[in-house]
Amino acid sequence: MVKIRLLRTGTRNQLKYRVVVTDEQRKRDGGFLEIVGNYNPIMDPPSIVIKKDRYNHWLSVGAQPTKAVSDLYKRYERINRVPS
Repeated sequence: MVKIRLLRTGTRNQLKYRVVVTDEQRKRDGGFLEIVGNYNPIMDPPSIVIKKDRYNHWLSVGAQPTKAVSDLYKRYERINRVPS
């Protein structure tokens, strides 16, 4: 099964994450199919960047986001909502 999950990068005190599409059998920091975004929790406020078109494409072909990525995407949507 294909998953959308976080891949940890950066150093011990400067953590950053990439939102990647990968096979669920791979290790956390193993190979991946595509990078669809990134997340930097160190910044104030935390930086979230997600390529919505690629994220939605992978969802449409059956990829399952992890709970962390799902929550991160909801936060990204809330931050980037266009006011009416």
